Amino acid sequence: MLGGGYKPLTQPEVERIHALVLQLLEDLGLSQITPSLEARAIEAGCWVDDTGRLRFPRALVEDVIARTRRKFTLHGIDPAHDIEIGGGRVHTGTGGAAPTIMDFHSGRYRESTVSDLYDIARLVDRMDNIHWYHRSVVARDAETILDLDINTTYACLSGTTKSIAISYTDSASVKAVIPMLDAVAGGEGKFRQRPFCTAVCCHVVPPMRFATESCAALEAAVEAGLPILLVAAGQAGATAPAALAGSVAQACAEVLAGLVLCNIIDPMCRGIFATWPFVSDLRTGAMSGGSGEQALLSAACAQMAGFYDLPNSVPAGMTDSKLPDMQAGGEKGYTVALAAHAGASMIHECAGMHGSLMGTCFESYVLDNDLLGAILRTVKGVEVTEDALSFDVIRDVVLGEGHYLGHPQTFSRMKTDYLYPAIADRRSISVWEETGARDAREVARGTVQTVLGEHYPTHIDPAIDRQLRDNFNIILPAARMRPGNGVW
Repeated sequence: MLGGGYKPLTQPEVERIHALVLQLLEDLGLSQITPSLEARAIEAGCWVDDTGRLRFPRALVEDVIARTRRKFTLHGIDPAHDIEIGGGRVHTGTGGAAPTIMDFHSGRYRESTVSDLYDIARLVDRMDNIHWYHRSVVARDAETILDLDINTTYACLSGTTKSIAISYTDSASVKAVIPMLDAVAGGEGKFRQRPFCTAVCCHVVPPMRFATESCAALEAAVEAGLPILLVAAGQAGATAPAALAGSVAQACAEVLAGLVLCNIIDPMCRGIFATWPFVSDLRTGAMSGGSGEQALLSAACAQMAGFYDLPNSVPAGMTDSKLPDMQAGGEKGYTVALAAHAGASMIHECAGMHGSLMGTCFESYVLDNDLLGAILRTVKGVEVTEDALSFDVIRDVVLGEGHYLGHPQTFSRMKTDYLYPAIADRRSISVWEETGARDAREVARGTVQTVLGEHYPTHIDPAIDRQLRDNFNIILPAARMRPGNGVW
């Protein structure tokens, strides 16, 4: 699906924002760079001013933009799930770091666990329009950062054969999980050949300040050959300007600073330009992920990434609603649709999230999968070809039976031009009432129970799994990963 038709910014406005981005990097720079990255940056032409801020010359920034990779394959654990990132192609997937999840049985929010990570992965594995699994909850039952990162990686790897993404904030974690990734890939060095795990690096603490530990993780991840999601997540009105144009410019500058560093380490790195400015409700200061302003911010960031022609990511679908209700559907619909039509390569956090990223809900992954399919169909657009214009078909029908129901074109096009939802109900009211009058959430709950009761992926060889359990502190019980465990 090729996006880019929706442009919230005019071309002169894009160029003015770009000029500000270059000015921010050269005249202001970023503080708190790590010593090793500082040395690399200075060797490449950057300099540190009297206040300790790392400055980026315009020529270097523009050179990196010009020579960075435009497209690359985001590998799945199973090659059937490989996707091409860049070139205007639009994809949708999970994201976020929710500390709570709505318990499927009680309906109340509770702290999320490693088991939840695994269960969401299994659910995502069966959702066609969710193209990757970026861990969407935090395993609150892990006691240390290292245990958290190891167990998050293990749960994601075990639950899906799609591409996965993990937020690593410590270089020790990156180095620790490489043997695990190699083992699943088939042996030492195999992961680097087909990297199916992306390192999510929030390398900055807005405004315009490097995150020291995350920068160390970034450096380790690039050296290990992981794709890098370079995230700048300022909050408009709090850690980014309240003016939307300024918020877009700051995010672009912060992400480009990270992209320059990645390219200095490895010019062939798989860097993803992840401008994620969020919105504050300025009456309270609370995040508002489902706002119209958020939709505009994400779309504008996607347009800027298109201007740079960089593989990119923006956030959308982060409803403020706590339930999969009308508010959630509306906020998810317009925020994801604008990002998709603006041409975002990857739309993160657009499945499953609630409460402005503070919670998630199993049913929503199923409901959102339906929604994402419909949005992607709108991105595909209207085909205008000689066959699609249909003169001969119209003539045949007008001079013949007077309807198109039995025409060969109708049978052909119903499979290629039309998308049929799995959850949304298109039946008549009477049929709906006769079959139980269930709403969409009830239907989705049935899908969740079916998938999680039956789908336990077995793509990791049992011998490899035993090896991982021997070598790492895995807290997800093996018995929990088999049918009949009593949970579902």
